[in-house]
Amino acid sequence: MSTSPDRALVRAAREGSQAAFARLVERHQAALRGFLRRAHGWAEADDIAQEAFVTAWSSLNRLRDDEGFRPWLFGIAWKKAQTAARGARRSAVRDHDWAAAEEQTATDGVSPEERMALEAALAQLSPEQRAAVTLCLAEGWSHVEAADVLGLPLGTVKSHVTRGRDKLLASWG
Repeated sequence: MSTSPDRALVRAAREGSQAAFARLVERHQAALRGFLRRAHGWAEADDIAQEAFVTAWSSLNRLRDDEGFRPWLFGIAWKKAQTAARGARRSAVRDHDWAAAEEQTATDGVSPEERMALEAALAQLSPEQRAAVTLCLAEGWSHVEAADVLGLPLGTVKSHVTRGRDKLLASWG
């Protein structure tokens, strides 16, 4: 029975040898990245491979067969690729839903020019003023709710909303 060249490296890595694990990474990273690029796509292959190696290092004690490091590593990477694909699909759905809602809002009597002017005016406010104005005026939150979310005193939120609204009206008119 022949032993895999990985066997001694896996055993040494299990005993805490970072150098042995680095050799395992050197031996398998090109093939793993190639697999991920072909099976999952180029965009995230390197990140997924990196995550797979980190997971392999931290869970090396779960590997049952020291000679099976390569298929075990590829299995970890495949599961991570599947998780990334599911996350990308969920993100795409959220982005689509958001874009559709924005499009609906934009068609509710506000021209693209007016929308751009409002966004430019909002950009002139401080981040705290912009957040307070957005929560209280655009989202309909109470000053108390906004103060809680922003971690600011109630009076500060009220003044941010008042001053922010005044600046918006001045730049709009």
